[in-house]
Amino acid sequence: MLDEKNFTKYLNRYEIDAAVQSLANRINADYQGKDVILVGILKGAILFISDLIRHLKVDAEVEFVRLSSYGKARTSSGTVTIIKDIQADIRDKHVLIVEEIIDSGRTLKFLFERLKSAGPASVEIVTLLDKVAKRVVDVPVKYVGKTIDDQFLVGYGLDLEEHCRNLPDIYYLRYPN
Repeated sequence: MLDEKNFTKYLNRYEIDAAVQSLANRINADYQGKDVILVGILKGAILFISDLIRHLKVDAEVEFVRLSSYGKARTSSGTVTIIKDIQADIRDKHVLIVEEIIDSGRTLKFLFERLKSAGPASVEIVTLLDKVAKRVVDVPVKYVGKTIDDQFLVGYGLDLEEHCRNLPDIYYLRYPN
């Protein structure tokens, strides 16, 4: 599926790992001695959350949500739909929402407010990639691996019509359709 004429490597696997390790170090320092629940947003965050938890030294439980605002499109519809919700009781727990990339912020704002209303001790957002230029709603992102330009990216969990998630590096699309 990856057409090397249209895609250029943006981050290699070593740069990604360094960013994940740096985020884990910050989380380890901030949550030392605390129980944490990581809430990964499917499908994109699966590789990121897997690598992140391997670097964590704090006790961490893992939950997943699946939300939709894109469908098969390359831009958000603006409406967030819950496809799969978490099962854990997060009351009085420290919750870290784990997302691979933030664009408009609509999906994260929805999830952040929803989880916060369940009475956790804290809710913070961790993202590997933050596309600040695309933000249309304000979301309190505490942990950012890398701030990026407005580019369409694939690989390391990021997809193009459900393809390319398995690539170990991240690529950007040079000629969007």
